[in-house]
This record gives sequence, C-alpha cells and structure tokens, in this order.
Amino acid sequence: MTPPLYTLDAVLAATGGKASGLSTTEINSISIDSRELGPEALFVAIKGDRFDGHDFVDTALENGAVAALVSRGEGEGRIVVPDALAGLRDLAIVARERSRAFIVGVTGSVGKTTTKEALRVVFEAAGETHASIKSFNNHWGVPLMLARMPETAQFGVFEMGMNAPDEIRPLSQLVRPHVAVITAIAPAHLEKLGSLDNIARAKAEIFEGLEPGGIAVLNADHPQINLLLELAAAAGVGRIVTYGFARGVDWQITEAEFAGDRSFATNVHGEERYALSIAVAGRHMLSNATAALAVAHLAGIEPETALRALGGFGAQAGRGQRLALGPDDRPLLLIDESYNANTASMGAALDVFASVRAPDGRKVLVLGDMLELGEAAASMHAGLADAVRNSGADLVHLVGPNMAALAAALPRGLATQHHNSIGVGMEAILGDLAYGDAVMIKGSNGVGLSRLVTEIKSRFAQS
Repeated sequence: MTPPLYTLDAVLAATGGKASGLSTTEINSISIDSRELGPEALFVAIKGDRFDGHDFVDTALENGAVAALVSRGEGEGRIVVPDALAGLRDLAIVARERSRAFIVGVTGSVGKTTTKEALRVVFEAAGETHASIKSFNNHWGVPLMLARMPETAQFGVFEMGMNAPDEIRPLSQLVRPHVAVITAIAPAHLEKLGSLDNIARAKAEIFEGLEPGGIAVLNADHPQINLLLELAAAAGVGRIVTYGFARGVDWQITEAEFAGDRSFATNVHGEERYALSIAVAGRHMLSNATAALAVAHLAGIEPETALRALGGFGAQAGRGQRLALGPDDRPLLLIDESYNANTASMGAALDVFASVRAPDGRKVLVLGDMLELGEAAASMHAGLADAVRNSGADLVHLVGPNMAALAAALPRGLATQHHNSIGVGMEAILGDLAYGDAVMIKGSNGVGLSRLVTEIKSRFAQS
C-alpha cells in the first residue's frame, strides 16, 4: 500500500504549525496555486513577486484543499506557522531526509531544463521518478518540488536556477544531490554578475550541497571548464565526470549527424561506443542527452535502457518544439524557442534553423531581446548578425529595444523589420506568415514571444 505523502501529524511536527478545524489525517499533494490542486491538497500561502497566497486561501479551501499552510489569518482549515515559505522548506527537508532515491541536481546557463527532462525520461525507464516540473527552479520552486517527492521515489531530478550569487547554494544544500550537473556557462544574467567567470562561480555553488562522495558532471565545451574544475576540487568534490564534443572528455560526442528533427551521434566512453539518437535537432541537444547518458551510467542504469529512452526524447514547448500547422501538403512549420535566450542558445538555435527547409515557402525568423546582458547588450545583439545571415532566413522580425542593434548590423538586402515590443509587432508578424513557411521564434521569456506562439497556433491550426 502506497504511504501518504505526509500525515497531518508529520506536517505539524515538521513545521511547528498550529492546526485549526482540521478533520483530515493525510496530505497527498502540495500546491501554491489555488487553481491547481491535487488530491488531498495542502495549499501553501507563499508571498510572491506579484501575488500573496494569503489572498487565495479561502478560494483554495473552497476548491478542495484539505488544509492551508499560512503565516497569517485565522479560521478553519488553516495550519499557522511563522513563515509559510519556511514551512514549505521544512517539508522539503523531511522529504529529503526520508528519501532513498538517487538524487540529481542540474544547473547551467543554457540547457538545464532540457537536460532535466532528458534525465527524467531516462530515469522513468528504470524506476519511479520524481522530477521538477516546468522551470520551478528558484527559492520557492525547488522546495516545492522537493516537498512533493514521494517516499517511494527511486530517482529524483531537480533543476536549480539563479539570477545572482548566493542563490544556488541554499537550493543545493536543501536538495543534497548525489550528482551535480552543470550544463554550460554562457552570458545569462551578465548584468548582475559582470563576467562569465562570475557566472561560473555562481553555478559552482551547486557543489556545496553534494552528498559525501557526490559526483560533478560537467560540460567541457566552454571556456570556463577549467575554472569549474578548480571550483569543484576546492569544494572537495572527489570525482568529476566531463562530457561534450571536446577531445579527452569522459563522454565524448563524435560523428554527429542531423536529419530533419532527429539528431544522431556516437558517444565514446572509455573503450565503449554507444549509438545515440534523439527526436530533436541540434548539437546542443546531443550534449544535453549525453549528460543524461553519463548520469544514468553513474546511477547504475544499463546503457541500453538509457539509449532506448533517449530515442523517444524530443523538444519541449518553448525549447525547440516543432509543430506542423494546417494542411498536410503545405503546413506552416513552427519552431518554438520562445522560452529563453542568450548568445549561446541563440547561436545554437540559428545553427539548427540553417538546416531547416520551409515546406513550400519562406524561412522567417522572429527574434526577441536577450535580457540581463548589461552594458554588453548592444554588442552582443549586433554580434548575432552573421548567424542570422547564415541561417538562410528570407525575412527577419526583431522584437525589443536591444534588437535595434542587430537590425542595424544586418545587411540591407535582408528583409528586416524591427518592433519595440511584441504588442506593437504582433499583427505585422502574423500578416507576414503563410502556409508553407517555416518560422522560428526565439527570445528571452520576458519579451513575451510566447503570446505570438499562442496566436500562431490559434490562427494556423486546422481542425
């Protein structure tokens, strides 16, 4: 019989909370959104940047939550604690202490969500797996994901993100991974961190939460790899595994090939050679899948099991997902890269787009600002000009004030339009699309290009 996620007594003991008017004895799900409640849900009223969960406690209870963890307010169904977010972390600590799962933490400037998903796919082929959803990787997302981990899970995968120094350290110390993966270092959050080396130092905080005997798994295809190796050694990491296209790494990617929306490669590990195939295009995607294969090996999963699982691994919404919309004989090919962007991921996406053929029309690029680049923003946007030109795009729409620098750097013969915001440019972009075209949409999440993706799906999909 499957044990409950928590008993009420366990919640009270972990948080030191005081219960009022509760008849439940079991908690089997945890939520911070009153609109999304699982069975026997505990609603945690945390205060976010835009909303305070305490304003939705009554709604959560009306919608079926069996209890609410609150730091203010009175009434039936409430568990009162000094701080609701601290109470959530207390539950996360309990979940981690009782777990016997093989735990992996993932961070990096690019590829961390895709790598986390690749690991989830592999682990699910081997046993009960608990993984972070979406990009719940910050000071409330990580404790929420950890608190949700069932005692019976055999594998756990947690993504960790940051905007500034000293943010990953407490997350890793909460998760206490057996393996810490750093996917790559790239100019994300450069505005606050100032340099790529500082970004590497912030990502390396993940080492400080490793369990005794824990292992670091590092992408070697970036200039900060030597710094990461030094930081891992300084943190007392006893074993380091490297992967990538570089020579001499522990898991080397060779013989990379691409056909349509699939990628193929040979992974060389010591004397062994493994044929890797994934259902998504791009060198960067092969790198993410290789990280998953390396971690699976450390977890004792047979290579055949991992490779079979990765064979069905594809891109997620906002991260390279491809959709053919409309008539089968002349669809609009939509490549959705709308979730995030920095110079590394932009370059990788444009490289993939260069190999894309439009079904029966033009190749259209919609690129949004790369945010948080500080004083380097103009030069880094302008620096994409060669990659845009080499992508074979027939028409380019640029969105956001920083993209003005790229607009100025592109050759005059390339049809280009610049829009200060997606709200301003939406109708012009939609009006330039037709069945038979291939369109790739990429930009930082804050630019709002996901709205354009939604509108394209609505207008071009056919029942």
